Amino acid sequence: MYQEEAMDVAVIGGGHAGCEAALSAARMGMKTILFAINLDSIAMMPCNPSIGGTSKGHLVREIDALGGEMGKNIDKTYIQSRMLNTAKGPAVHSLRAQADKFRYKEAMKEVLESTPNLRIRQAEIVDLQVEEGKVKGVITASGALYPCKAAILCTGTYLSADCIHGEYRQHSGPNGMAGADRLSGKLKALSLSMRRFKTGTPARVDGRTIDFSKMEEQKGDEALVPFSFENSPEGIGRPQRSCYLTYTTEETHEIIRRNLHRSPLFSGVIHGTGPRYCPSIEDKVVRFADKKRHQIFLEPEGEHTNEYYVQGMSSSLPEDVQRDMLRTLIGMENAQVMRTGYAIEYDCIDPQELDLSLRIKKIEGLYSAGQFNGSSGYEEAAAQGIMAGINAALWIQGKDPFILRRDEAYIGVLIDDLVTKGTNEPYRMMTSRAEYRLLLRQDNADLRLTEKGYRLGLISEKRYQSFLRKKEAIENEIERVRKVMLGGSREVNEILVSRGTAPLKMGVSMAEILKRPEIRYEDLEPVDPGRPVLDPQVIEQVMIQIRYEGYIEKQIEQAEKFQKMEHRLLPQDLDYASIHGLRIEAAQKLAKLRPGSVGQASRISGVSPADISVLLVYLKQRKRT
Repeated sequence: MYQEEAMDVAVIGGGHAGCEAALSAARMGMKTILFAINLDSIAMMPCNPSIGGTSKGHLVREIDALGGEMGKNIDKTYIQSRMLNTAKGPAVHSLRAQADKFRYKEAMKEVLESTPNLRIRQAEIVDLQVEEGKVKGVITASGALYPCKAAILCTGTYLSADCIHGEYRQHSGPNGMAGADRLSGKLKALSLSMRRFKTGTPARVDGRTIDFSKMEEQKGDEALVPFSFENSPEGIGRPQRSCYLTYTTEETHEIIRRNLHRSPLFSGVIHGTGPRYCPSIEDKVVRFADKKRHQIFLEPEGEHTNEYYVQGMSSSLPEDVQRDMLRTLIGMENAQVMRTGYAIEYDCIDPQELDLSLRIKKIEGLYSAGQFNGSSGYEEAAAQGIMAGINAALWIQGKDPFILRRDEAYIGVLIDDLVTKGTNEPYRMMTSRAEYRLLLRQDNADLRLTEKGYRLGLISEKRYQSFLRKKEAIENEIERVRKVMLGGSREVNEILVSRGTAPLKMGVSMAEILKRPEIRYEDLEPVDPGRPVLDPQVIEQVMIQIRYEGYIEKQIEQAEKFQKMEHRLLPQDLDYASIHGLRIEAAQKLAKLRPGSVGQASRISGVSPADISVLLVYLKQRKRT
């Protein structure tokens, strides 16, 4: 073994978690190195060619508000953009963009290569140097030791990975990349609890062999919303590509049912646990046997390729079965497969080995993020990556960890769920997991998190000053419309009636009128000559904060009660077994997970409200003594 240059932070893996981890650490002044088995795999999108979507779009905008890169990168490389769930309330609006997946990884690699304090190295990490419970360095397959103060495991789906379809098993990472076979065993030797999870991806087909005329075209939005708060709709505008909707048929389902015995999912070949919320097509046909058809989306993989991603057809069936079932889809009678779908099994850690800073509790200076932590998805990975990078840097600087609460961000919900509740399957973020989702909207991520990103050193002074001006404009306009009174004049009532709402009988504030769902901000311009010229983002915030004022205030009250429990800190040396009245199961769970607060303890599976009451009484008595 020979020694290389010492670093502050070593990031193991160049996927979406690794990219954000390396960038955040380097931007916070840490001398950082990112390792990837193949540099061509950096920011690779081995599965769906998209960023965002329901709840995932929230994560991307939060990453951006903290100073991360994913939002900026998809704004550079998208080929279609849509805001989802617009028929519902703003709490569940989610931005989703189709990516040119080839340009996406090239653009991200370019950012990494041009970032000060950051080195990129093609090498497989096969071991960690750990002394007296503290990480001291990382070791490559070629025998190089890179001393470091902190390391971040962002290994994705590469650890001891197997790609499987039908009877065929290939010992490799995703998309034909080499896997990482030696590090997993070393982690187990460090007494870390590991698991075997599974995910999968569908076939890719040649767009020239698809009859799109038989499908429903889905175009992008004309009114663009950037992922990054630094960008404007005008600044990212470009021609968009269409996606297409088609359906499975009874024949599709019959082919699948006839060949279930050849599916590794049902034959026992696959042992890893797969994602419940993103099942394979064979799993859907079995679980939802009453459904006559399933939606399938054809999504372009890039601007300069004929490959189409068959979203909704994830499968590990044999090649010939995949070919036959694809050709039963409407418009795909002559489809030619370019890449066969497969399932991938891989090793990952039990996330309850981590604390809320994403540090592995047993080893000082060792952090982890992404699919290695038991999550699924690019966005979940990137969100954990930026947090792990931030906390590794803060730990080296001797500062307190940066932890987002459940009432502050979807990122807080994601990490708290993984660390506190654990997961028995690849974890996927969903809006239903966030109890304060009206506060945690994708549109106000900057208002919630930009101040925090600035304090961490990840937001530039120029961007911060722009944010302060926006915040001030929102506050001033809300105050103004509350003061402007509109009477029941003919001009006012004509506007109201034309919009399908009742006329006024007496004067009310403009804010009261804007609470009516039929009324838009611009509708009142003819009777509001004193209004300032405002950015559309400012107007959006004014409308949401006024229209949902009562609901928002109620959630703020709930969040304040939640914070009281979060602020009741638990000593880390507490002997739970000695607390009289605490059930044995609860005492064991609390002793194992060592929650930082009463609030976190209350979310541990197996800890009941009665156990929390006992704990509170004990803490009160302990304080007296």
